[in-house]
Amino acid sequence: VYIMADKQKNGIKAVVSTQSTGGKKLFIGLPGLATDVQTFANELKFHTNLYSLNETKDLSPKTFLSMVSNFLYKRRFGPYFVEPVVAGLDPKTDEPFIASTDLIGCPMVTNDFVVSGTCLEQLYGMCETLYKPDMAPDELFECISQALLNAQDRDAYSGWGGV
Repeated sequence: VYIMADKQKNGIKAVVSTQSTGGKKLFIGLPGLATDVQTFANELKFHTNLYSLNETKDLSPKTFLSMVSNFLYKRRFGPYFVEPVVAGLDPKTDEPFIASTDLIGCPMVTNDFVVSGTCLEQLYGMCETLYKPDMAPDELFECISQALLNAQDRDAYSGWGGV
């Protein structure tokens, strides 16, 4: 699972804030409004800690996606302006898992790629053009690097370079 982000003109890597939650094999990217990203991340951290106290097993990516989706849907009439991307490995099988949600928590689970953020339309176009199933790790890294950099070149609002 590769996770890429862009950086804004002022040098902050805040368009996608990739944070480890619930274990070493589970990540979430939170592109969106900075204050909502911080509030949502704190709420998720609280509930993932509560989950780990109540349950004796690791939080799976599917369970975490359900938790994220429920939090967003609960606030659907005054939503957080975040579009989370969940990526991770299943704790039992080590199968890769990627998914994203919209502002009100509608999940989109896929086997190939997910994109989110300011240059969403450009990223979809580049990823659909460059991505092929069963790519080698170096080939996949080159594919997502080119997709991110070329999509940003077509959208002046999305940042200055990749991380």
